[in-house]
Amino acid sequence: MTEAPARRPSLWRNRDFLVLWSGQIVSTLGSRVSAMAMPLLVLSITGSAADAGVVAAATSLPYLVVNLLAGTLVDRWDRRRVMLAGQLTAGAALASVCVAWWLGALTLLHLVIAAFVQGACFVFYGLAEEAALPQIVPASLLPAAIAQNEAKTRGAGLAGPPLGGALFGIGQAIPFLASALSYLVAAFALLFVRSDLRSERAEPPGSLWHDTTAGLRWLWGHPLIRAAVLLVAASNMIFAGLSLVLVVLAQEMGASSAETGVMMGVYGGGGLLGAIVAGRLHRRFSPRAVIIGVNWVWALLLPLIAVAPHPLLAGVIAAGTSFVGPMWNIVIGTYQMTLVPNGMLGRVGSAAMTLSWGVMPLGSLAASWLLTVLGPGGTVLVLAGGMLAVALAATASRAVRQAPPLPSGLTAG
Repeated sequence: MTEAPARRPSLWRNRDFLVLWSGQIVSTLGSRVSAMAMPLLVLSITGSAADAGVVAAATSLPYLVVNLLAGTLVDRWDRRRVMLAGQLTAGAALASVCVAWWLGALTLLHLVIAAFVQGACFVFYGLAEEAALPQIVPASLLPAAIAQNEAKTRGAGLAGPPLGGALFGIGQAIPFLASALSYLVAAFALLFVRSDLRSERAEPPGSLWHDTTAGLRWLWGHPLIRAAVLLVAASNMIFAGLSLVLVVLAQEMGASSAETGVMMGVYGGGGLLGAIVAGRLHRRFSPRAVIIGVNWVWALLLPLIAVAPHPLLAGVIAAGTSFVGPMWNIVIGTYQMTLVPNGMLGRVGSAAMTLSWGVMPLGSLAASWLLTVLGPGGTVLVLAGGMLAVALAATASRAVRQAPPLPSGLTAG
């Protein structure tokens, strides 16, 4: 009597991942809805673009001031509780915006605080989810899980802004109510995740300072992870300003707001398509080829945007840059989740995020200044020159060139 063949592991038979991922689809879409509606609400209240910039800065400020400490706490606390508290707190912050608006008591300070709280909850939740993923998904399915998370984020980025704008047109508080409810749905889904998500620490917690800096020390002591994070930081600086440059470029070409929106939708659609195919496509290339190759694709495509004769073509070229991004994220994310000890995933993840995301405001400010000096075409060429330098650095990096293969048996689910 022959034994039945073992069933191949599949992400879509992993109950806990499906529960977590489904809840996150709802809340990620909700967060994109409120992100679109927030500047519209600020402009309707104060009429000041500067005030809208202040609220936007409050949303991203936690990436700089909360990240490192959050990673330490995520590695000390039960990650399920961290994620649950993050969803409920973010939902409460947005619900408070609805209440204040309905009472006629909404102020700019209230919006700044709500935006900061939402951003801080995003940091805590993101680090906890990333650290918990290897406890939910076997190592062989991590690339597939990361790819699905990429698709979730890219899809929400494509659908959320138009939905947020439409809901704002119905009622100014409606997008924030919808977003608050989406966080509640995601928190409810977390209650049905069965896996033990507590940290697997090999050593007892040390002092808060020692633990907070441990992630930076581990990251800096690992040549491949260090090189990858520095490359991500450099490319993030460049792409942080690209969206603004694309909008200004479209306006210079005489595009209407609707045409500009289509261009940006095409740009975002490239990332969604890339996320859909990256889970399988990444297996055809070595990690070294992905890390070096993606940077060269970016370096070759960016200058073409400067000479695109029509906004839609500029959007298509930009979509090419976003299409290859998920490949990069899958390889780097898989390395991080498999090389970093589970008990340090939160701290190393927070260190990586601080270094790679903390530079993005600098990129935006630099792009704004370049636009006033050089115009959109010249700014694109400067960004392309910077990307060429990054591609050369990736190619010259000994750690990247000697990058080991991903752990054997990794699949696309």
